[in-house]
Amino acid sequence: MSETLERWGSRRAFILAVTGAAVGLGNIWRFPYMTGENGGAVFLLLYVVFVLILGLPIMMAEILVGRAGRRGPMHALAHLARQAGVSPHWRWLGLFGALTVFFILSFYSVVSGWSIEYLIESVNGNFSGRTPDEIGASFDAFLADPLRMTFNHTLFMLLTMSVVAAGISGGLERLNNLLMPLLYILLVVLVGYAVTTDGFGTAMAWLFTPDLEAITLSVVLNAMGHAFFTLAVGACALMAYGAYMPDHQSLPRAVAAVAVLDVAVALLAGIAIFSVVFSQGMDPAEGPGLMFVTLPIAFSDLPGGPLWLGVFFLLLLLATWTSSINLAEPLVAILTDAGLKRGKAAALIGSSVWLVGLLSVFSFSSLSEVKWLAGMNFFELVTTVPLEFFLPIGGLLIAIFAAWIMPANTAMRSLDAGPGGFRLWRGLVRYVSIPLVVIVLLSALW
Repeated sequence: MSETLERWGSRRAFILAVTGAAVGLGNIWRFPYMTGENGGAVFLLLYVVFVLILGLPIMMAEILVGRAGRRGPMHALAHLARQAGVSPHWRWLGLFGALTVFFILSFYSVVSGWSIEYLIESVNGNFSGRTPDEIGASFDAFLADPLRMTFNHTLFMLLTMSVVAAGISGGLERLNNLLMPLLYILLVVLVGYAVTTDGFGTAMAWLFTPDLEAITLSVVLNAMGHAFFTLAVGACALMAYGAYMPDHQSLPRAVAAVAVLDVAVALLAGIAIFSVVFSQGMDPAEGPGLMFVTLPIAFSDLPGGPLWLGVFFLLLLLATWTSSINLAEPLVAILTDAGLKRGKAAALIGSSVWLVGLLSVFSFSSLSEVKWLAGMNFFELVTTVPLEFFLPIGGLLIAIFAAWIMPANTAMRSLDAGPGGFRLWRGLVRYVSIPLVVIVLLSALW
């Protein structure tokens, strides 16, 4: 198989694409409620530490493999394995990653459909003047309505795959260049609004004054797991983007820029959300319902609440949209590598993800009592197994391949950090990141 001929048009385009894949539900939905449940500032501190010593080295490893192979994940792994004199069966790691992304996208589309519904409801002012019980009951009623859920799921998949079908330069790159800056502008606007609320000072103190006595094993493990999840590593999606990476771009610098942008989204979203929550005297530890129940309640009584809540859900929609298109691209690339035209490949992937997503849609209604594994319905299963098991397994195998299997000279050329930088990266992956991933995986099994 020959090298892939596609490249990102610029270094900036590569950084925005990887950031687009990383920034999504993990930053704006999962980070705030995880922070709320795990003590605020102490969780944030641990999260940043684990991004540096766990997430970034493995992100570099994943992109490095794609850059060295200049092919789709399966072909890159097989090619590099042959170079190293080991079994080409390493290519199946690429298929495992693709399946992981496939299942993540199937529920991602469903949850992103919730943001479409809530954007419309917010703009129409439908949360104003309603009691907390009424807002909670409204969310439950929406989940139990398969027609509304299916419509939003379908709309989101169409939005996603229409961009992927347009290709790298005409689709992904153009949309990333437009939407990623817009996402940060909306975040800054929301934080500007948060500054005017009564809860801003309390939120800042809660987020940035860590109580080290609050560190527990559970908090450490949760911070470790979230740092791994939020950077979108372990599914070989970033390996595909490494294959498109410009030749003379510094990988460590690019990854550092992605990490800063990724963490910035989580921090800014946290400031905006918790300022509103504390302004209304609400509990930040509301769990997964923080986004779709607590925030509408909190915004409903604030001046201009419907408008600002609408801005927030527009932000969430943009984040999940950019994340979805950047995660769907490697799936489409597998089929185009096999000779299928991009438009047909996008249609096939999109329709398949949509069909599996329907199982999540109906998990809240007619299939709610159908249990698949360990007493979980399909939505619970697909939001647990890929994130808590598949991603760590994939990340572990990618790290082992890059740091232990690949020839050192090949890996060093692709890292492009000089001999000293390469030794530092490889030592960090071998003796820090890999053991930490094992701990993440064992904690999920525990």
